[in-house]
Amino acid sequence: MTTDNWRTYLQARQDADLEDLLDFIRIPSVSARPDHMPEVRRAADWVVHRMRSAGINNAEILETDAHPVAFGSWMGAGPGNPTVMIYGHFDVQPAEPLDLWTTPPFEPEVRDGRVYGRGATDDKGNMLAPILAVDAMLKTTGSLPVNVKFLFEGQEEIGSPDMPEFVERYADRLACDMIFSADGLQWAPDQPQLVEALKGIIAFEIILRGPRSDQHSGLHGGGIANPAMGLAQLLASMKSLDGVVTIDGFYNDVIALTGNDRSEIARVPYDDESYLAETGATETFGEPNYSTRERLWARPTLDVNGLTSGWQGDGGKTVLPAEARAKLTCRLVAAQQPGKILDAIRAHVEKNCPAGLSAEVRRNSSWGDPFSVPRGHVSTEIAAEVLEEIYGKKPYRTRLGGSISVMTTLQKATGVHATMFGFAHADENLHAPDEFYRVEAFERAKLAYGLLLERVSKA
Repeated sequence: MTTDNWRTYLQARQDADLEDLLDFIRIPSVSARPDHMPEVRRAADWVVHRMRSAGINNAEILETDAHPVAFGSWMGAGPGNPTVMIYGHFDVQPAEPLDLWTTPPFEPEVRDGRVYGRGATDDKGNMLAPILAVDAMLKTTGSLPVNVKFLFEGQEEIGSPDMPEFVERYADRLACDMIFSADGLQWAPDQPQLVEALKGIIAFEIILRGPRSDQHSGLHGGGIANPAMGLAQLLASMKSLDGVVTIDGFYNDVIALTGNDRSEIARVPYDDESYLAETGATETFGEPNYSTRERLWARPTLDVNGLTSGWQGDGGKTVLPAEARAKLTCRLVAAQQPGKILDAIRAHVEKNCPAGLSAEVRRNSSWGDPFSVPRGHVSTEIAAEVLEEIYGKKPYRTRLGGSISVMTTLQKATGVHATMFGFAHADENLHAPDEFYRVEAFERAKLAYGLLLERVSKA
């Protein structure tokens, strides 16, 4: 099919594009599980094939030490025109617990205008949209208004551990004038947003060890230290009862919120009651003297993600466990450095490890600096114009508590600030059972990327 109007082409292709998305979601590309490495590669192959079928002939797999990158470029607009790079990721979170899914996570289904399946909104639907927009433009006009590069990784959900080295190695190939991330959120189905800051992240595990094996709690309880109790005490020492992190140096590099910062945050509609209804929690909690939204968007955090020790099966087993483990993450704000924070945590653990136990702090793969884009940056303002055209409303200017580690990595390597331009929504069960992506958002995302490329060419 050929038509002079790429928008008409997209409309005619809605069913076929949706089938592409369903096919993509069927690949269980779970980067966190070693047994799924072949599936992550299969997803990379799928992306390369789809780029080539869209007319991006220069599409290929680029290797890292772990999961591969799918890279493509169309440079037919020539050196006198801008080059736009679009980022996304094709790896997904583990789907467990499987029994909480209405339908199997890798057998996607469309229900009530929503695509259900693991990775539907984070990030397969979002990253597929710009490929399909380029497909429509190339099929109908034979060219694009600007040069385009695609950078799709397979390890975002584990913190992009190989991407700093990858980006440095391929810096020349990644050179561009603007970067847009297809991994991102809109405020609501009827309200756009521009996310201008993300938190950084460190992930780590604390392991306390006692006896060489589990012991009888009656024979040895009271005679030797219990790692599970010790871990509870150690974790409690890291945060006060009102939510302030008590690790020496944790807040040293935090830039205090200005009155203007707080006014901008308060300008975005929000109320605690709606937030509690969304989460199912009974009350808000965190650092005193900050609003909930300020804590979510602009204050650093320390959270336990999981605890393991002793007997976890049905019934009782009266043991004094040999070890206890906790997995934690810290979300960091501007000027905080992951390495300095991890050093402070190690010092705290060494100082506060209970007697009779040994402690280890083990860094995990999620690791990244905070990200922000300057207000008024050209790519952000172009994105704002496109969003206003599509939604009929000016976008809110927001921050997010989440992390996309590669954003700062790309900025350091290319000198270009990235702009978040994704079309997921926070209520779409990202990282949870019954993840979904609105079909309406999928269509809107394709249109938005076509308009974006046209608008960049006129900037």
